Amino acid sequence: MTDIHDAARRGFSSEAQTYERGRPEYPTQIAGWLSDTLGIGPGTAVVDLGAGTGKFTSLLVATGAQVTAIEPVAAMQAQLARRLPQVAVLTGVAERMPLADATVDVLVCAQAFHWFANDAALADMHRVLKPGGRLGLVWNVRDESVDWVAEITRIITPHEGNAPRYYKGEWRRPFAGGPFAPLELTAFEHQHVGSAKQVILDRFLSVSFIAALPAAEKAGVAARLQALIDTHPALAGCAEIRFPYRTEAYRAVRRD
Repeated sequence: MTDIHDAARRGFSSEAQTYERGRPEYPTQIAGWLSDTLGIGPGTAVVDLGAGTGKFTSLLVATGAQVTAIEPVAAMQAQLARRLPQVAVLTGVAERMPLADATVDVLVCAQAFHWFANDAALADMHRVLKPGGRLGLVWNVRDESVDWVAEITRIITPHEGNAPRYYKGEWRRPFAGGPFAPLELTAFEHQHVGSAKQVILDRFLSVSFIAALPAAEKAGVAARLQALIDTHPALAGCAEIRFPYRTEAYRAVRRD
């Protein structure tokens, strides 16, 4: 699958289990957004593109929709299959989805669209969606107004290289004059609650470009994160940490 960015292919292959442990879930309000804004319910044909380990897929299954997951990385597929054995998991990439034309009511990408934000991917999404079909894009975005969250960003960002990132905003480019109506944003406040190991170490060691680092360099990042946990007044000695996020959920309707 040559369309997969190298950081994603190597990082998500090597740290799929860490990804499953460390990535946050989604706010409870997202269920209402799925039903009211995307129109997902029993019998709706939904595709989770770039489904990863199935964290968002499980929310789609809970709606009663007919859910198909597409994920190109075998290690992530394996985690998803263990989590949701009832879901059909297809190997594919956004530019060439293994789906027939006009067969999907809703296509969702959670924490994934920035990896394949290009004209070819958007054209294939338009192809598989039915007339009036909806595209949903979701990201959990760190609240960097909190000083220790901003420090985590300073620790990891020097290692990102050319990996696509949500914060850069380049993922918006294909929507300019493209085959979908303008994006509509709904946002929710969210917290990832757990131990420092789960919400900081596992979370950020599973970031694609960190997971893909050579072992010694990855260990250096882990040491800096651990030092932050051990010394920051808001983190040191805490059995439980509340990591602040803003969940940003976008809808775009297929133009006919």
